[in-house]
Amino acid sequence: MRLEQLQAFLAIAESGSFQAAARKCGVTQSTISRQIQALEEDVGLELFHRTSQAKLTLAGERLLPRARKICQEWQSATQEISDLLAGKQPELCVAAIHSLCAYYLPPVLQKFCHEYPEVQLRVTSLGSDRALKVLKDGLVDLAIVMNNRFLTAGKEMVVEVLYDEPIEVLTATSHPLAQYESIPWSELVRYPQVVFKDGYGMQRLVQDRFERLEARLQAALEVNTLDAFRGVVRQGELVALLPYSALVEARNDPTLAVRTLTSNTNNGSAPDSSSFTRRVVMVTTHDRLQIPPIKDFWQLVKESIPPQAESILWSAS
Repeated sequence: MRLEQLQAFLAIAESGSFQAAARKCGVTQSTISRQIQALEEDVGLELFHRTSQAKLTLAGERLLPRARKICQEWQSATQEISDLLAGKQPELCVAAIHSLCAYYLPPVLQKFCHEYPEVQLRVTSLGSDRALKVLKDGLVDLAIVMNNRFLTAGKEMVVEVLYDEPIEVLTATSHPLAQYESIPWSELVRYPQVVFKDGYGMQRLVQDRFERLEARLQAALEVNTLDAFRGVVRQGELVALLPYSALVEARNDPTLAVRTLTSNTNNGSAPDSSSFTRRVVMVTTHDRLQIPPIKDFWQLVKESIPPQAESILWSAS
């Protein structure tokens, strides 16, 4: 059974004539006849009485409402796809890491909303691993996250590198590490830390670095918001390793200190501080990039978040 056979069946049922149905469908009468014959072979019964006026048989009457429903569903489906290609999707869902939601994305979101007022923009702040999972599950259209090649390796995935940024140390101004202009790793490893919860890219990045140093990460507390990091570190005992973009507000807080890292260690095995960075990428799938609002949002992020993000950070502060 083919769609055009059902369409021919409906045209005859509505017009009462094979000839009129052929004109309506834009085909010859012989083509209409062949389509109905093939349909009748599929269902095993005649659908029309062959008289001066084509009238439905009992089987035709039973088929008629279902044929209408099938053709209406097909018309609705093709219309929705056409709307997608025309940029008429009802919403665009984005998952992004916390620091980017706070400082980088707001100007992008505002511009997109002006350009696509009819598209409901939904932004969710998630850890990198979780954001990539909901992207793969089809719950969001695009994710802006820390790079994780194991979660973005599929052929259907499109990955755009946005920027690299250094990881720095957040301490209270009263903490012993605050006396350093640049903190040696050999000193940092001595102190307990507040870290991101499992499933966040930063948690994995910090843990990997301590393992490379053959040092034990003293993870005294796990949190998942930048406000929580600042509040805990402000108490004076714990320190945190955070990316540059997550420390905008901390730099303006007189109770907190932000320090860079130096490679000076007891055994000299650590790489220099510039190598301890995180890479932020934008991820979607090839099919989504064919949809105008998603494609335009993708391009807008590329244009608005340059590799050197410092100017945006300082203007935000």
